[in-house]
Amino acid sequence: MRPQSTGPAPERYHLTLTADGRPAMHGWWGSKTIARRKFTSWVGEYGSARGARVTLIDEGTDTVLADWPDGP
Repeated sequence: MRPQSTGPAPERYHLTLTADGRPAMHGWWGSKTIARRKFTSWVGEYGSARGARVTLIDEGTDTVLADWPDGP
């Protein structure tokens, strides 16, 4: 879980990796461009793991931006 802050959070884009339904990694970025690059990188690095799922969420709008496999 991300620590709470008293001001606006610059880390708007949340990336998660789960394997067989269990959390494996996560990270937050303030830049959508960097978060999308990380998404692509994580799919390449960890996508072959059994039951892997990589999800990128815009926490500012609570929108899934990318979901692998089978995502936008």
